[in-house]
Amino acid sequence: MRIASDFLSRHAYTLTCWLVWLAFILAPSLDPHRIGLGWTAAIALGVFAAMLGCVFTVVRHADHLADILGEPLGTLVLTLSATAIEVSLMLMIMLTGQQNPTLLRDTVFATLMVLLNGLVGLSLAAGGWRHLEQEFNLRGALSFLHLIAPLSLVLLVMPNYSRSSAGHTLAPQQEGFLGALCVLVYAGFLLLQTGRHRSLFDHPFNTQQNGFDDNLGEKPVHKLPAGPGDIARSAAGLLLSVVPIVLLAEHLGGFIDFGIETLHAPGALGGLVVSGLVLAPEGLGALRAALANRMQRAVNICLGSALSTIALTVPTVLIAASLSNHTLELGLEGIDPTLLYASLLVLLITLVSGRATILQGQAHLMLFVAYLFFIFYP
Repeated sequence: MRIASDFLSRHAYTLTCWLVWLAFILAPSLDPHRIGLGWTAAIALGVFAAMLGCVFTVVRHADHLADILGEPLGTLVLTLSATAIEVSLMLMIMLTGQQNPTLLRDTVFATLMVLLNGLVGLSLAAGGWRHLEQEFNLRGALSFLHLIAPLSLVLLVMPNYSRSSAGHTLAPQQEGFLGALCVLVYAGFLLLQTGRHRSLFDHPFNTQQNGFDDNLGEKPVHKLPAGPGDIARSAAGLLLSVVPIVLLAEHLGGFIDFGIETLHAPGALGGLVVSGLVLAPEGLGALRAALANRMQRAVNICLGSALSTIALTVPTVLIAASLSNHTLELGLEGIDPTLLYASLLVLLITLVSGRATILQGQAHLMLFVAYLFFIFYP
């Protein structure tokens, strides 16, 4: 009895998501066009809350795997789980609603703003407030930026200047090239991150001979002793928590698309909702790492997620759009390119210092607040 109670308490959100999905299967009349905007908003809010709870279950299993596997493999598990959720949400919104040509652009840009400014700024501010100053591996952090900067500019800015297609789009050949380039670059990066350059992404005090920095008060982080059974249980729990999120993404995508179309809301709002749900586990993981004086893990989560969004989400959605004859607008408009340039520049200035303080966090949070404001007042 106690075992069953413990199981239910630890997997309550996962079971709730499965039950909500089953309710949609048994009640197909819950179509937003039938029930109206009011009921659609209420149901969408409930689905979002259930999925958010399930997302936090994902981060719990991913954190346990991170403690077992160590860096950077542990963070990579969390990053790839979030990427799977993001791709499923985007595909369901794109395939179930009316054609939204800016969905990929808005979601990728929102993800970069949330990660590079919102979560990085919050982690720096929270960590700086508690620990005054924190250290991270400079070479590893810059390795992320070396790929994030060119890939984001090629994806989100270059289409504005391409002459092979009209507007902010790319020709099919250019989309294929960009997708293949992202996958190849990311595959090479993973080989280096998990192989010969793995130490660049580990905590600095784990790579020092003395293993302790008296100025920072940080202690070495060791992997938890665990057998194959522990890894298998955590991996199974992670998978069972991710699957209902993917299944519910179809229904939430329909509700989001219906709401934006009915209210004539800014299209970028859909991208922000998707990125907010997807990045919830990573945001919690990064904040907890910063408060625990493990800034390297926070950096790995934020920058690793930004890179995986560009290098994995983009090719997948480009392929799906091509197969379903969806036209995608990739180039940023208005002031968005300026926000992207400023974010990359401020991130570079933050990383080259090799130290994290609350002042740096304020600069990133300022850019994030500006991004939110200009969604509604472009």
